Amino acid sequence: MAGLDLSALQGIDVHVHVESDGHGQLSLDDELLAASAKYFKADNDRAPTVEQIADYYRPRQLAAVVFTVDAATATGHPALSSEEVADRAAAHPDVLIPFGSVDPLAGEAAVRRARRLISDHAVRGFKFHPSLQSFSPDDRRYYPLYEVIEEAGLPAVFHTGQTGIGAGLPGGRGIKLRLSNPMLLDDVAADFPGITVILAHPSVPWQDEAISIATRKANVSDEPGRAAGRRRRPRRTCRVRGARRPAHLGRVHPAAWPW
Repeated sequence: MAGLDLSALQGIDVHVHVESDGHGQLSLDDELLAASAKYFKADNDRAPTVEQIADYYRPRQLAAVVFTVDAATATGHPALSSEEVADRAAAHPDVLIPFGSVDPLAGEAAVRRARRLISDHAVRGFKFHPSLQSFSPDDRRYYPLYEVIEEAGLPAVFHTGQTGIGAGLPGGRGIKLRLSNPMLLDDVAADFPGITVILAHPSVPWQDEAISIATRKANVSDEPGRAAGRRRRPRRTCRVRGARRPAHLGRVHPAAWPW
């Protein structure tokens, strides 16, 4: 991979959120950010910039996949610019790998923006958070977006299972966990075999579903980072150890900073 000296790296963290642009804009509104900080037991900066992330990972001989999540339609909060995230990450090619994010609810505008992120900003993949973005990933309305990603030969990270965003708030701020059931991604993986689908997190409470998909479909991997202070259930580790091919991708930390 251009810019990375893999021989000098101890590993690659495939899931790191950029939460601040460094000049006043945050990825979440104050209520959601405070709730997530409480959930993750964050005792330090909850809103890292691209540059802070690079500075954190470089001395540890680690690289990081960085992105924000565009959920502007669902949350009513302006998203950080994925274009800016990618461009700023390009200044740290030895340590950062930029992924893009578009708002699926934006329809054709999201498809056009995904193309621009690939062609003009060199993103290396895409991140989706179905619960936060309030969309069902198996809905064929979003297939044109996946077609762009598959055409470019890029991977896509999907949040699965429980989320700390909205945790502890009345109604969870309207964020629906069912949209992050990994079974909704079985259709995506089947219909777009050219996309490497990465199931982010332990997929609680749908761990068995995630294991089944990741061990059956060659274009699916899971990334079993755990929520802060919570142990991954032993059955998941044991079941995947028995798989015929590697099904895990790595994270350095359950939520570094925490992210």
